[in-house]
Amino acid sequence: MANILHDVDERSRLAGTNKFELLLFRLGATPAGARELFGINVFKVREALVMPPITAMPGAPRHVLGVANIRGQIVPVVDLPSVVGCTPKALNILIVTEYERSIQGFAVEEVEEIVRLDWSQVLSAEANSVGGMITSIARLDAGDEKSRLALVLDVEKVLGEVLPSRVREVNPNQLGPKLALRDGCVIVAADDSGIARSQIEKVMQTLQAPFVMTRTGKEAWDKIQDIARAAKLEGKQPIDKIAAILTDLEMPEMDGFTLTRMVKGDDRLKAIPVIVHSSLTGVANEDHARKVGAEGYVGKFVAEELAGALRKAVRV
Repeated sequence: MANILHDVDERSRLAGTNKFELLLFRLGATPAGARELFGINVFKVREALVMPPITAMPGAPRHVLGVANIRGQIVPVVDLPSVVGCTPKALNILIVTEYERSIQGFAVEEVEEIVRLDWSQVLSAEANSVGGMITSIARLDAGDEKSRLALVLDVEKVLGEVLPSRVREVNPNQLGPKLALRDGCVIVAADDSGIARSQIEKVMQTLQAPFVMTRTGKEAWDKIQDIARAAKLEGKQPIDKIAAILTDLEMPEMDGFTLTRMVKGDDRLKAIPVIVHSSLTGVANEDHARKVGAEGYVGKFVAEELAGALRKAVRV
């Protein structure tokens, strides 16, 4: 188990290459009797360990087994199989994750391996009419019609349902005045999580900022290209139509690092400010976001910080 997680520095070098590493695990049998593979981005994982002692908490939310003492820190333990409707033979492994500025553990049946994938091997679950607790579907063997599939969990939705007290609500009274945009300008936003998109939309609506919401980096890139072409026909520059780009990092088809690099590498688009909005907080990610040209980096999810980053980036 100690060798299942690779060195963080080595892994961080994947940023901007449109590649990532997926930790694969099993949750037990589905209602149909299958034992599907599930996955979570290794960047979210602090460690995976043999299940430690769990202390039950009276009145704990449904699906929360209790808490565990992990290296001196008290961590809530989520019964992940019960969340997604699987029946495990046993809960043998605890995956400790850091997500949206909080630490939590996910109890799983077993951990299998780590695989390195290109984001082009990952398809949006919503775009393929799946959704639910799954944000995307990873093809583990590129180009093979018989490729194994892994279901990538929408951790934001899982935590929103299991630990709702950790989901920060948008308080319009704390976001300040509306965001001043030039006439005809929009903010292009990209996030693969339905929960995250809902939060972002509330911020944009409160700030009275016109926006275009997309679900993947590739979808955002295609939309940016469409807007740039429309601007040219009007004799304008893309910056006259796009006030800013707000992007998540982990997304099917194209990640946020790659999207940012492509925008900043295009002479037509490079003047458009890019803000990275991600649950993958940490110095390495923030440094790399700056290296590929992002003007801002905001950890999910604090509405006031997001509003402040948008005000700082947008040029009137």
